[in-house]
Amino acid sequence: MPLRGIRPNIVQSIRAFRVQELQDAATQLNQHFLYANLSSAQSKQDILDMIAAQYTFPAHFGKNFDALYDCMTDLVHKSGPQPGFIVVLEHIPAHAKFDKEAREQLLDIFRDAADYWADRKIPFRCFYSFL
Repeated sequence: MPLRGIRPNIVQSIRAFRVQELQDAATQLNQHFLYANLSSAQSKQDILDMIAAQYTFPAHFGKNFDALYDCMTDLVHKSGPQPGFIVVLEHIPAHAKFDKEAREQLLDIFRDAADYWADRKIPFRCFYSFL
């Protein structure tokens, strides 16, 4: 059983998992796999642009944290029944232009999304790493 022992709605450090293992788990569980490599991001706007591109958000994506939350929740919810999500945010930058507060704000969006999906009994696991 993939991800045994990992709560169905959580945001946590990627720790001992490899991205390929998480992708394989998503396939086995028939869940969406969303991956964003943020290693070249230098700012909040870069982060939002990269997530939007790598998660294939719609062209009207507002490129702010509120719009990110909307795309991760309501927009997807309205598109029909969802099997669950395994989300990876790899190499979130940790430097002056994207400081601890900005990183926490970003992760809070995904925590709020996990709560949103938990209320609907849909698994939403988000794994992240810092650069």
